[in-house]
Amino acid sequence: MQALACRSISHQHCVLSHIYSCTPLKANISRRMDYFWRRRAIDNTGLVNSLRENGTITTSRVAEVMEQIDRGLFVPAGVGDPYFDTPAPIGYNATISAPHMHAACLELLKDHLQPGMRALDIGSGSGYLTAIFALLVGETGRAVGVEHISELTEKSVENVQKCNAAHLLTSDSLSLHTGDGRKGYPDLAPYDAIHVGAAAPTIPPALIEQLKPGGRMVIPVGDVFQDLVVIDKDMQGEVKQWDYTQVRYVPLTDRQMQLEKEQ
Repeated sequence: MQALACRSISHQHCVLSHIYSCTPLKANISRRMDYFWRRRAIDNTGLVNSLRENGTITTSRVAEVMEQIDRGLFVPAGVGDPYFDTPAPIGYNATISAPHMHAACLELLKDHLQPGMRALDIGSGSGYLTAIFALLVGETGRAVGVEHISELTEKSVENVQKCNAAHLLTSDSLSLHTGDGRKGYPDLAPYDAIHVGAAAPTIPPALIEQLKPGGRMVIPVGDVFQDLVVIDKDMQGEVKQWDYTQVRYVPLTDRQMQLEKEQ
């Protein structure tokens, strides 16, 4: 387990009196990003093998579930190579994250994606990561995706229907919704795992409130400069956070602002 250097800071938006900011004593994976982006595979299995070779995937459980969901089904035809380790546009000024970022988030969240648990995917976009969450939590769990562009929600349902998680969509263990991700999805809260796929200027308080005691959230935070922040809530409701690595995500915003940026 990594050692953490922690300090208490006030958090004016949180229902808790304090949130703790922690810095992990670890190597920064951002120094390897250029290497990741140069890697290309011929198929989904090759992509996963590449991520294992470069150390992004460290557990067989994450490797196996990423092999089961073919990224090629979630990247629109003609916009990019789905097996190249880089983000790809999916329309409406949105992207599907680079495979190494999805793999890194899965490794961070895997202990909170056990069968029977609940997972929330904010900015679910293509539906790719929500489908992976659904396979991990299984039919006794619940995987929920929230996307504020309705056209992307509709397309994500079509994508999932083609993949190995389609049966979970039918059984309602997996659901995809249109809504403001900054507000979470309170109807099915609390969640053992929360993933946010767009950068928020600050951590939305609703997401902290909907995180289950014992749960973990992974969220990019910042504007020009962004960090992938890991937030843990203990069984007493105390929240701690630490920065995993520097990242670059599209902003977590509303539909109007996102579509204006596309024009």
